[in-house]
Amino acid sequence: MWDYSEKVMEHFRNPRNVGKIENPDGSGTVGSLACGDALTLMFKLGPDGRIADVKFQTFGCASAIASSSALTEMLMGKTLEEAQGITNKDIAAFLGGLPDQKMHCSVMGREALDAAIHNYRTGETVVKNLEDHIVCTCFGVSENEIRRVVTENSLSAVEEVTNYCKAGGGCGMCREAIQNLINSIRQARTETPAAVAPAPVKKRSNIQKMKLIEEIINREIRPHLQRDGGDIELIDIEGDRVTIAFRGMCAGCASAAFTRQDFIQARLREFVSPDIEVVEAG
Repeated sequence: MWDYSEKVMEHFRNPRNVGKIENPDGSGTVGSLACGDALTLMFKLGPDGRIADVKFQTFGCASAIASSSALTEMLMGKTLEEAQGITNKDIAAFLGGLPDQKMHCSVMGREALDAAIHNYRTGETVVKNLEDHIVCTCFGVSENEIRRVVTENSLSAVEEVTNYCKAGGGCGMCREAIQNLINSIRQARTETPAAVAPAPVKKRSNIQKMKLIEEIINREIRPHLQRDGGDIELIDIEGDRVTIAFRGMCAGCASAAFTRQDFIQARLREFVSPDIEVVEAG
């Protein structure tokens, strides 16, 4: 039997916000019945732009039900920008932890949230880009999904990746490819600090800061996006507000919000200024 926390069992036995919203502002579905877990998350915004109602429907284990229930409670009253800051680790922490083998349930919740927000902003209901390279054919997990869970959760072993997104948990033919992805991400982390040596922020003029932002994008960000068939265009810089547009495979990607906030913005805050805010062109 799994070692579930009391809070997991409470949300499993008495899940919150189960059901369906008629004409939701955003709705996202991830997973599949064939893989054993599926989740649909939908929300409605209030006049103030905050989430006024959120519901879920899920098919899965106790962890899947509890993670979905917990996520709805975490989302209530938040703006979409605040909601996008919720990670799968936050969901697990809210529940007092999840067994390692069940962390994929918290990841599924985060993916459903991204899909619902993407649906609200674009009207698109496609969960995955059909051109994504599928690494794990048993569970339909793409390279971008694996990169995301590895990066967001600092994973270092194939078994950990399996726990977080099921990739590698079927026939095992993709395990070598998963390990190669892990190695490439770890290598990029090792090389990144030496790539650019930032000057103290207080000594930079506005022109110096703008040039450094362009340099970081060209050296630290664009190569990673281009490797996956995407790209980025710098639209404007106004103070600490950086406006960008995604191109190629990144345009319209369900993970675009994650890429913007947890990769691009994080890089610019690390090398330029902790006050940098990255937004997409409207």
